[in-house]
Amino acid sequence: MNDYEDILYHPHHVSTRRPPMSMQDRAAQFSAFKALTGYEEGIDEAARVVEEKLELTEDRRERLDGCIRILRDAGPDVQITLLVFHPDPRKPGGVYLPYTGLLRRVDEAAGLLLFRDGTSVPLRDIYDMYGEVFPDAL
Repeated sequence: MNDYEDILYHPHHVSTRRPPMSMQDRAAQFSAFKALTGYEEGIDEAARVVEEKLELTEDRRERLDGCIRILRDAGPDVQITLLVFHPDPRKPGGVYLPYTGLLRRVDEAAGLLLFRDGTSVPLRDIYDMYGEVFPDAL
């Protein structure tokens, strides 16, 4: 005779005081448990790659200054492509992303390039400029 043979054939107990639990609620008791909330988000954040903002060389600074002069003289509705640094809001560094648009005007007092679609790009965040308006010699 084993230890549980005396209760093996008894009927299943059903409570008379509490209603039976639904199968969904019953299954939820045995679902996965995350002891470390936020851990996966922290791992994803640590794995996200950012770059340091590159310092402009003197040659690149002169090239950008020349491009700004050309844009100022060219007037509105010039299509250009920029390589712009976007600082990361959560960690040091950021990413360089291209932006293409029709230039509305150069606001040198505010240090911005203003585009027809409402985008404004700070001059200090521009790493490079491309477009048909710029001569190849630049």
